[in-house]
Amino acid sequence: MAAAPLPPQSTSVPAPEPAPLSQGARIVNTFIAPSKTFTDLRRNASWWAPWLLISIVSLAFIYTMDHQIGFDQISKNEIAHSSRADQFDKLPADQQAKQISFSSSLIRYLSYGIPVMVLLYFAITTVILWATFKFGAGANVSFKTAYAIVFYAALPGTIGSILGIISMFAGVNPEGFNINNPVATNPAYFMDPGGNKFVYGMASTLDVIIIWTIVLLGIGFSCNSKVKRSTAIIVVACWYVFWKLGAAALAAR
Repeated sequence: MAAAPLPPQSTSVPAPEPAPLSQGARIVNTFIAPSKTFTDLRRNASWWAPWLLISIVSLAFIYTMDHQIGFDQISKNEIAHSSRADQFDKLPADQQAKQISFSSSLIRYLSYGIPVMVLLYFAITTVILWATFKFGAGANVSFKTAYAIVFYAALPGTIGSILGIISMFAGVNPEGFNINNPVATNPAYFMDPGGNKFVYGMASTLDVIIIWTIVLLGIGFSCNSKVKRSTAIIVVACWYVFWKLGAAALAAR
């Protein structure tokens, strides 16, 4: 009697682990294949490469702004768009000069200290998002990984800085330069910053670079947790809108 045939043996093999990415490949993939970059952060949550690139491009932008616009002019523009413009105009010339000097020095030191300021600002951002995803959405993401996600998601900002450098060399009007909104990536760029502060602030919310960053943040937290991508993007967007609403309301007071 013939023996019953044996069932075929399974020939499936586990899918190979993706090859580890170099720091340069991570930066490139953030723009063209972000899931690869953020997934690789599970292996190594290093963030020094995007921090270095952001710092270099930002310092190049600030150096250009210093020489093409000047911090004195930037201070004058800021005062002209503020609620104390009328009060400033009534001051004696020597007091006006003193205030401009103090303001421009402060802006200069803070601007050139941006590599350190970025570390602090991104740390605050990371605390808020990490706590929200960990305790609000049950995401098992380490703080170090969340910090790296924030740095890589911020890389589109370098494009805004480069566009700003180009516009300054192209001959932007120094008296119309707005340090808080230097590039036409949102509707507020085409509005009068001295007009309705709330409307101006909310119009600046629709910024192409910021929206890109929000999407990357959502992808980053989704790739490193079980949170759905759409949910993660909505969480980040809600925090951003909440912050912009508060800032616009304060500016309108």
